[in-house]
Amino acid sequence: MIYSMTGFASASRTLSHCALSIELRAVNSRYLDINFRLPEDLRALESQLRAVLMARVQRGKLELRASISELPAAQRTLDLNTELVRRLGDAGQQVQQLLPNAAPLTVSDILRWPGVIGEQDRSLDELGSACVALVDQTIVEFNASRAREGAKLAQVILERASRMQVLVDQIAPKVPQIVSAYAEKLSAKLAEAALNPEDDRIRQEVVLFASKIDVDEELSRLRAHVKELQHVLEKGGAVGRRLDFLMQEFNREANTLGSKSADLEFTQAAVELKVLIEQMREQVQNIE
Repeated sequence: MIYSMTGFASASRTLSHCALSIELRAVNSRYLDINFRLPEDLRALESQLRAVLMARVQRGKLELRASISELPAAQRTLDLNTELVRRLGDAGQQVQQLLPNAAPLTVSDILRWPGVIGEQDRSLDELGSACVALVDQTIVEFNASRAREGAKLAQVILERASRMQVLVDQIAPKVPQIVSAYAEKLSAKLAEAALNPEDDRIRQEVVLFASKIDVDEELSRLRAHVKELQHVLEKGGAVGRRLDFLMQEFNREANTLGSKSADLEFTQAAVELKVLIEQMREQVQNIE
């Protein structure tokens, strides 16, 4: 499977005392570069979260954001201080004995008493384990989106490679035709000048011309590079660097073809090869 280096995913979870949110985004980078934006309560998890990301992502500039938000009062889990309630009840009975006409404490009075209702403190263990689990869940979605994007990139590259193969197959038979046309043209000029077109020097000139425009080696290497490109994409994994190297090799052969061009059609094919290679290279920059 081919992965793009760009991606985004987010996930959230409601805990007993707060809501936890995770965002993971990435852009292209030559190496793996991970940055964290964590609230103070989660700072201690940075090394653990880094290990989780490094195990699942090979390249790219990643940013992981985590946020904690308090739940509305209606959703919070509240603790009842039963010991304080008991003491308030005992005190109320003592007041009733001393002052029989005094109004007894109501439930509302007791619940409003300072300290009777207390909100749960954040459990760092619960928060930490929830954060790690949520990051793991986010990475699954993150990698799925990168895989979908990577499949599209691979398809574009393979289409360009197929077109390159067609061009190479078109160029190959042109070389003998160009040499033959050159020999005929040279012979015609010699005939016009009343010289012997069968002169050994003419044959040597044709041989030298054929040597200069001989691109069999370059075409063979281009075919080999196309096959290697297809193999690498089928194999999948973290292949971005390998593909980047292949783009350099493609460029080298295309430049040589352009320098040996002796025909307009040949030149146009070499230019189109360069365009296709550049289009592939742009896509390769996005691949992990």
